[in-house]
Amino acid sequence: QVQLVESGGGLVQAGGSLRLSCAASGRTLGMLPMAWFHQAPGKEREFVAAITWSGGRTYYADSVKGRFTISRENTKNTAYLQMNSLQPEDTAVYYCAAVPRGSVTDAEYNYWGQGTQVTVSS
Repeated sequence: QVQLVESGGGLVQAGGSLRLSCAASGRTLGMLPMAWFHQAPGKEREFVAAITWSGGRTYYADSVKGRFTISRENTKNTAYLQMNSLQPEDTAVYYCAAVPRGSVTDAEYNYWGQGTQVTVSS
């Protein structure tokens, strides 16, 4: 079993930055593909970024390419999402996830965190 806990969300002005963390417990992250999704009010959960267990390959939604960076530190059992040049449309609850059941971009993962709110003001 894996427990995921996100942190680092908050309120930021447009153009600002935030760094989200996802700490895993219960099992080492070392062999687990990880991802970040977000969900805005009234919308479905959407893919943001994913990273292979080695960190050697990353995937991004078109809307965040060049602004967000996903990374991981397996020795710390932690994954990160560095978010730069934030825009109001990035406002959402951000979730980390581990162990996809299919494509890394689909919201079909075995483990989810509880989410952290990111609010970007204009």
